[in-house]
Amino acid sequence: MVMRNLAPAQGVCNGTRGVVTRMGRRVLELCLLTGTEAGKTVLIPRVALDTPESEFSFVLQRRQFPIRLAFAMTINKSQGQSVKNVGLDLEHSTFSHGQLYVALSRCTSPSQIRIFTGSDQNVTKNVVYKDVFQR
Repeated sequence: MVMRNLAPAQGVCNGTRGVVTRMGRRVLELCLLTGTEAGKTVLIPRVALDTPESEFSFVLQRRQFPIRLAFAMTINKSQGQSVKNVGLDLEHSTFSHGQLYVALSRCTSPSQIRIFTGSDQNVTKNVVYKDVFQR
């Protein structure tokens, strides 16, 4: 999963998922799996990450690829995406208004949703803040 907005016009945005098809010293080749450019191959360069000057008496610079493994993702990160399979760990209920809806609505087929509740009751709470609906 790409962790920076590198080239939005080419579909390389924060949250875009892909498969690394080639790895070089300074660049990765990534086949995009999601977004308007799905199927396209793009190059991902290393990016420089600097510490804020005010935090230390020196500046530390690190160059790394702005990607991370995405076997799993947070509900917030999944927002706006469609996926074939969804597995939800709801041993603890969602903590924010609308998160359960977002999590369940990401899957393209309801039969491909798997939910773990951690109990025999198979029940979770749908957190709703009524203040959201009132003016």
